[in-house]
Amino acid sequence: MSTVTPSITLPARCDRAAAEALLPEMVAALGSGPLHIDARECQHIGQAMLQLLVSARQTGEGAVIQPSQSLREVAHLTGLAEELFSGSAA
Repeated sequence: MSTVTPSITLPARCDRAAAEALLPEMVAALGSGPLHIDARECQHIGQAMLQLLVSARQTGEGAVIQPSQSLREVAHLTGLAEELFSGSAA
């Protein structure tokens, strides 16, 4: 029996509105195995999205984030790089 890994793709602008729009989808996907988050297109990342990503990493079976360079830079500047990317394939 094969299982489908839940996956979410983040938009280029990851502001509060995007975080609010993605929250129900993330909540539904968590608990179905590790969540794969494709953030390769993210160019603007706000605090609300960072909080949502940290929460996704810490909830259930966690999340693997495939980051854009912008997300990597913001995570580094905010001290969240270890929290967001440690132990993931990203």
